Amino acid sequence: MTGKRKLTGWLLTVALLLAVVFPTGAFAATGDVVSIDIEGSGSPIELTVGKSTKQLKVWGTVEGSSVKRDLTRAVDWSSDHPEIISVNNGFVTPLKSGSAIITAVYNNSAVSTIEIKAVDTYKELTLEYSAKGKYKLGTNEKNLTVTALAAIEGSQGETKDVTADADWSSSNSLVLTIEKGKITLVGEGDATITAKYKGLTASFKATVSSPYSELNILRAGTSVTDEDVELLIGDDEVALTAQSTLTSDKSTLDVTTKAKWTSSDSNIATIEEGKLKAKASGKATITAEYLGVKAKIDVYVRAPYEVILLKPAEDQLIFIGERLQLEAEMRSRANSTDSVTGVAEWNSSSPLSATVSKGLVTGMTAGSSTIKVSHLGVTKNIKVTVAPTITDLTVEKTELEMYKNDKLSLPKVTATKLDDDKVDFSGNMKWTSDNEDIAKIEDGKIIAKDSGKVTLTAKLPDSEVSSPLSIRGKSVSIELTVKEKVLTFIMPDEKISLVIGEEMPLPKVTAVWEDGGEGDVSNDIEWTVTGANAVVKTTPTGKVVKGLNKGSATLKGTYSNKMISVPMTIEPKITKIVVEPTSIELNVKKSKSIKVTGYYTDGKKVTLSSKVGWQSSNEQVATISSTSVKAIAEGTATLTGSYQGQAISVKVSVVPKLTKLTVDEKSLKLAPGYVKTVKLTAEYDTGASASVNDKAVWTTSKASVAKVTNGKIEAVGKGSATIKAKFGDKTVSVRVTVK
Repeated sequence: MTGKRKLTGWLLTVALLLAVVFPTGAFAATGDVVSIDIEGSGSPIELTVGKSTKQLKVWGTVEGSSVKRDLTRAVDWSSDHPEIISVNNGFVTPLKSGSAIITAVYNNSAVSTIEIKAVDTYKELTLEYSAKGKYKLGTNEKNLTVTALAAIEGSQGETKDVTADADWSSSNSLVLTIEKGKITLVGEGDATITAKYKGLTASFKATVSSPYSELNILRAGTSVTDEDVELLIGDDEVALTAQSTLTSDKSTLDVTTKAKWTSSDSNIATIEEGKLKAKASGKATITAEYLGVKAKIDVYVRAPYEVILLKPAEDQLIFIGERLQLEAEMRSRANSTDSVTGVAEWNSSSPLSATVSKGLVTGMTAGSSTIKVSHLGVTKNIKVTVAPTITDLTVEKTELEMYKNDKLSLPKVTATKLDDDKVDFSGNMKWTSDNEDIAKIEDGKIIAKDSGKVTLTAKLPDSEVSSPLSIRGKSVSIELTVKEKVLTFIMPDEKISLVIGEEMPLPKVTAVWEDGGEGDVSNDIEWTVTGANAVVKTTPTGKVVKGLNKGSATLKGTYSNKMISVPMTIEPKITKIVVEPTSIELNVKKSKSIKVTGYYTDGKKVTLSSKVGWQSSNEQVATISSTSVKAIAEGTATLTGSYQGQAISVKVSVVPKLTKLTVDEKSLKLAPGYVKTVKLTAEYDTGASASVNDKAVWTTSKASVAKVTNGKIEAVGKGSATIKAKFGDKTVSVRVTVK
């Protein structure tokens, strides 16, 4: 008994403690909602502006139940950015790109949120870039940017700059590279820049060229271009200058400190910013490079007393009778040279062609000779070519045509000798271009770089001979036209119909070149006709094509690198064209065929329905395809066409379909002399209605009882009559009794 009392007291104590810690109402009653959750709230939901929406659902967790309750309509919904994402009873709609947090609140206590992201869709990707895609090495970086713009679908021309997000690529990384729209120029050539974004692609062709036509290495302080340099070990530094020539105006610029200098063998000779230093015996090649152009010289480093220097140093061309003074210098000690022209031993390998005495070379007869100078055991050779006396220079062609990026051998240059015999002089000529942006000469080839016209000039190399022949001042030139290759032709007509015996102007043709440009080439195309059914002829007003015999032929045109073919039909003259019907009335969405018949002079006929080139004056009302006209909307339009110069037309009226005809009075009782006007109403399939009293045909069954005019009924005499109104294919009646 005592134990039971102790247990009861302990239970009361626990109950009191629970009452203090958990007041009344702290425990949810069975059936109450303890939490809510938006379906899928674990991760953001992505919607497309203008294309997708989403119905969110809210599920509530109920106390004492494992079954969740749908509270979608019971919660309060809100968006923290309603201008981006709107929400109505859980139905979310993306309005513009961005993100918003959607919140659902139940009974001001249970809350759940979800992030919704709105993204735009794009219909086109375009690129904006400067200089029309043509860049010069050394261009300022601010001009080397490309902007990628994505056109937002459904907007009124709105675009988004996606430069930073697009995937960029270059088709030739040796020409240029690109990253996030920033171009880095690497070398000369062509490369295609491509941007990709959201499944869209845009690209353009970029051309990188050097602003300079050439680079020359000169001795510092002189204007002499060295082909090689002779040095002795122990010589002081030799200063070289790198001089570039601008393509635009042929001006020169000292780029010594800007050029990249290299030596093929730094153990023999070193080079730094044009400062050349001999290190050991041997040969090294010095190269200077600057913005796509380069120059090279050979450096020969010898021990003292082992070199003779000749001026000029390169092989020479002289004519019979001309004299050339060679100067020989010998490096007798470091940093010093002595003239040995008068004391050295001179020899000619072929005195028949050229003689030499104390460095004075005289051309004797056509041929070649090696001139050798020797002194103190050191020798030096130079080749001299003796040419026959010539009076004139001619080039085999004075005009040339090439296509962009093609190569072509230099034309042959012929010299005329004293006896008027001809000799090939091509190998003796030096060619130059007056615009190397269009075409340049390289390794004996003409290289076409861009479309345009350029003059190529050939002349004999300069020489310091005494009493030079006047021919040395003569040059020959050719006019070179560089064209873009034709990609395709555009013509207004794909085929031509000719009338026997009649003439027609040749078709207008537009050429589309590979660079995307267009131009009218109608007057430049060479036209021919296959077969004997038609002929191309020249008239005072220009070239025409004339039909000769019934049948077919093909008109072929050639221009540049492309040919175009146009099929032709030649037929007799059509004297009359009959169109059936000449006017058409159609309901909306209905169609009707038009028949066109042509009659030849001999009475025979031909169906022309699909050959007249129909056009509609208002395609919003009616369209025509081949021979079938289709009604689009209420209104009128005129269909026009022609054949052999004869015009035809068909008027089309598109009207709504009459579905019902009603009258406001079905029967009337009138006294003689009384008048009553009834209202006649037409109803159409468009939902429209109209009063048609004045358009209907009214009749009476007995004019002695009642007469009618446009719905105005007049009682005449006693009796009964039936008044009828007909409009379209509908009829209504009114029973009239006169008492």
